[in-house]
Amino acid sequence: MNYTLTAFLITLALFAGVLLLLEIGRRIGNHRLARDAKGARTGTSTVDGAVFALLGLLIAFTFSGAAARFDDRRALIVQETNAIGTAYLRLDLLPADTQPALRELFRRYLDSRLEVYRKLPDIEAARAELARSTQLQNTIWTQAIAAGRQEGAPPAATMLLLPALNEMIDITTTRTMASQIHPPLIIYGLLFGLALAGALLAGYGMAGVRTRNWLHMITFAAVMGLAVYVIIDIEYPRLGLIQVGAFDQALVKLRASMN
Repeated sequence: MNYTLTAFLITLALFAGVLLLLEIGRRIGNHRLARDAKGARTGTSTVDGAVFALLGLLIAFTFSGAAARFDDRRALIVQETNAIGTAYLRLDLLPADTQPALRELFRRYLDSRLEVYRKLPDIEAARAELARSTQLQNTIWTQAIAAGRQEGAPPAATMLLLPALNEMIDITTTRTMASQIHPPLIIYGLLFGLALAGALLAGYGMAGVRTRNWLHMITFAAVMGLAVYVIIDIEYPRLGLIQVGAFDQALVKLRASMN
C-alpha cells in the first residue's frame, strides 16, 4: 500500500477513534452524574492529570527522537558527499593511465547512489539499485588496489586512497542502517492507546451539558491526529510529505563536478 495513503488512513482512524471515545466518555459521565451528581467528579482530576501528563511526555519523546534521527540522516548525506569527493580527488595519486577507468566507475557509482533514493518509495527497486552500488564498490576497490600496485605508482597512493575508499564504502552501510532505525511498534501502540484513553477522560469531563461541544471535540481529535501524523512522517522521510531529498543536491553537485 502507498505510504502516504497508509499514513492518512492511520491518522483518520485516530481522529475517528478520538471522536468516538470523547462521545463515549461524555455519555458515561452523564450517566454517572444522573446517579451520583456529587461524587461523579470526585478524584477524577488526579487521574486526568496523570494520563494527560504521560500522553504529553510520550508525544514529546517520540517527536524529539524522530527529529533527531531526521537530522542525523541529513548529516549522513553530507558525510557521504565529502567521503566520495575525497576519494575521487585522491585518484590523482594513481598512475595516469589507470585514472580514466576509475573516474568513470566513480561517476557510475554516484549515479547509482542517487538512484537508490530516487526510486523510493519503491522499496524493492531501491534495494536492487543498492545491490548495484555494492557491486560497483567492489569493482572500484579491486581496481584501485591493482592500480596502486602498478609500476610507477607512488608508495603513498595506496596509503592515502584506500582509507578514503573505505570511508566511502562504510558510509553507505551507515546510511542504509540509519534509514531502518525506528522506535519499537509498541511505542506507537502506547501513543495511540494513551490518545484514546485521554479522549475518554476528556469526554467524561465534558459531561453535564445538554449539547455537545463540537468545537472542542473536533479540535482535540484533529490536534491528536495531526501530531501523530507529523511524528510518523518525520520518522519515515522520503516516503511522505517531509523529505530530506533537498540535501541530495550536495551529491548532485558533486556528480556535476565529475563531468
